[in-house]
Amino acid sequence: MTTDEGKKYDGKKIVITGGSSGIGLAAARLFAAGGAHVLITGRTRSTLDAALERLGDRAVGVRSDAASLPDIKALAGTVQERFGAVDALFVNAGVTVSAPLDATTEEMFDALFTTNTKGPYFTVQALAPLLREGSGVVLTTSVVNVLGLDALSVYSASKAALRSMTRTLARELLPRKVRVNAVSPGPIDTGILDRSLPADVAETIKDDYRRTIPMRRLGTSEEVAAAVAYLAFGATFSTGAEFPVDGGGSQL
Repeated sequence: MTTDEGKKYDGKKIVITGGSSGIGLAAARLFAAGGAHVLITGRTRSTLDAALERLGDRAVGVRSDAASLPDIKALAGTVQERFGAVDALFVNAGVTVSAPLDATTEEMFDALFTTNTKGPYFTVQALAPLLREGSGVVLTTSVVNVLGLDALSVYSASKAALRSMTRTLARELLPRKVRVNAVSPGPIDTGILDRSLPADVAETIKDDYRRTIPMRRLGTSEEVAAAVAYLAFGATFSTGAEFPVDGGGSQL
């Protein structure tokens, strides 16, 4: 890394919801390494603390539930207190639940839409007054919003709604000169399969992904983070767009 690259985000103030693991943590590491001050959120204090150990003194962590409107309101107050104004907002927090149509409950439906759609909407609403002119908002959608996959009907719909919001929020924030775009990950090896499933089962699932993805591999959290950084700072003539990071899975 050159000196210039090391200072690419020097002095920038960035908020990342769902930043204590996976894609959110990878984005936080990229921005902090580039000189930014990063505020990450997560639901679990221990996971936040572990992330902060990796990020160093350029990061602060706030325990905040993306599905809780009181938490979102409190987060806005904390951001204003710590940062004042914000240069980029990465709305990444979300949950995944899979179930076939006949096994989907109202509770599952409400939980997915509350965290994946309602939470991001009110997060942008709460933090919009703190966004500097020229700043970028990035929402995490998913390639499933354009694919019909088994047992993901509600999750896919929640992300499709977020894709629609990307356009409408982009239009509404144009007068403030704030851009709003979305990153759309495909199968990304965040480590969650290895942590949550037996090794042989996790590897079978990953092999299935490799067979169906045109690039014949899973993506990495760092590859998604690079796309987020571009949308947040580099894509200065783009708004309302969705950037797939999926090895061609939704395009080829």
